Amino acid sequence: MRIAIGSDERAHLADVVAEEVRKRGAQVELHGALSATGEESLWPLVARNVSRRVASGACHEGILFCWTGTGVSIAANKVPGIRAALCADAATAAGAKRWNHANVLVMSLRSTAPEVAKEILEAWFTTPYGTGEDAECVAKVQALEEAYTGSPVKG
Repeated sequence: MRIAIGSDERAHLADVVAEEVRKRGAQVELHGALSATGEESLWPLVARNVSRRVASGACHEGILFCWTGTGVSIAANKVPGIRAALCADAATAAGAKRWNHANVLVMSLRSTAPEVAKEILEAWFTTPYGTGEDAECVAKVQALEEAYTGSPVKG
């Protein structure tokens, strides 16, 4: 599994999360301020870059950070096929995966403690996508997105 992780600033929380994802056996691809390549780190661009990697299938899922988490959530959700969810706790992360088939996890650098982030990651990586009515609702969201983009949305 390959996970794209991006942040608009270098922060301890993002480093902790990247390490936890690696411990789970995933390959980590770093973006924005986390990247060693000098990639732009303005939050809309970080969200775009991570989301493009997920939407294209190059990465299985993404994780994004900004000060509140709101900005990268908004920007990520502009990329067709992305369902980014701002999660402040494990229950929200589990619900986002099960009910919304979220494919980009977003956390606030300001308000997420590293221990809480580990709980969020546990819920995120162990909760499967829901079926039945959950999948039907996600299909309706995809149809809504397609109506506005004019093209089929993957995912």
